[in-house]
Amino acid sequence: MTKSKNKSAAKKIAVGNSRESARSEAMFYSIGTGALMTDESGKIEKINDRALEMLGYKREELIGKWFPQIIVALDENKKEIKPIDRPITQSFVSGKPINTRMYYYRKDKSLLPVNITVSPIIVNGKPEGAIEVFEDVSLELEVDKMKSEFISIASHQLRTPLTAVSVYTQMLADGYEGDISPGQKENLEIIMNSVRRMNRLISALLDISKLETGKINVNQSQVDLKEVLGTSMQDLEQDAINKELEINYDLPDKPLKVNSDALLVGEIYSNLISNAIKYTPPQGKLDIKLREKRGRCVFCIKDNGYGIPFSFKEKIFQKFSRAPNAESVDTSGSGLGLYMAKEIAAILGGRLWFKSTEGKGTCFYFSLPAPVNAGQALDTGAGSFFGGKINTGE
Repeated sequence: MTKSKNKSAAKKIAVGNSRESARSEAMFYSIGTGALMTDESGKIEKINDRALEMLGYKREELIGKWFPQIIVALDENKKEIKPIDRPITQSFVSGKPINTRMYYYRKDKSLLPVNITVSPIIVNGKPEGAIEVFEDVSLELEVDKMKSEFISIASHQLRTPLTAVSVYTQMLADGYEGDISPGQKENLEIIMNSVRRMNRLISALLDISKLETGKINVNQSQVDLKEVLGTSMQDLEQDAINKELEINYDLPDKPLKVNSDALLVGEIYSNLISNAIKYTPPQGKLDIKLREKRGRCVFCIKDNGYGIPFSFKEKIFQKFSRAPNAESVDTSGSGLGLYMAKEIAAILGGRLWFKSTEGKGTCFYFSLPAPVNAGQALDTGAGSFFGGKINTGE
């Protein structure tokens, strides 16, 4: 009797497992976004109909093929991503989900812009593959392009009347229309400050338009990062002195040279240093470090300022985003600086990231590839999924 009950229970469990498996299969193949699954070596085990439709392949053309090779991926600057740097590879290594935007080459070699989410498949604490879900964002990118073009046109149109306001206000302040009282001069200075802020905003919007439409020029040359950093600090030194900030430097004794654009690198340095000064209270402290590490040249600026709220960290690099505590300290910011710095870093082949604790301070990092002979390939021991060698950035 006991054996009969055990057999019945086992049968129910088996039927339940079978139904759950069938339900999971049905969900995988019927969801409205593209989805594929790989084994531990990166070979495609499953792919749904939506993914096949977007990529232009037949199922038999992809099953069993090495995913990073059969489906070529490009970053947001349309540069091919090495297999080791693919999100599905990085997720497999780290054991963590990854969300990003990139391009895939379809079978007909046209580009497919996608938002992807990739997660490792963990069994008994060991990664045994990965699953990737992706959606076509062509329409979203087209709308963004239209918005960028509109912003560019509107900004150009705004600059002409602002120039007239600036010129004639300055003429009034200089007494071209007669003497003015101290009160009038103070009011004219308020107007001039507002015009300057508006001009900075317009310049930022025009720069963003260039970034997003691919019209920004990159003039590559041998750049000494230590020298560029010194120039950026000179421009902002007085702001730090006015707040009586203590600044500590940890810099290499010799020049640290990379192939990059000095002007664009300087823009990133200036943005990060300016923010650190602005959002650190008087008599605070800044630590500035520049080092070559594992094939990357890494800049770091750490402050003991207000920090970034945990709930706001995912938004910090978005356009027009400003943390609530930052807005209470400085109302004049546009929320565009970090977005621009992040985009410029990507164009230069670099990376920008941060660590922060609200109320204790923030550390921003900016890395660029070191010259080819400077970095060392590291053996990750990660197996055949990505070939076993990686140049890590941090």
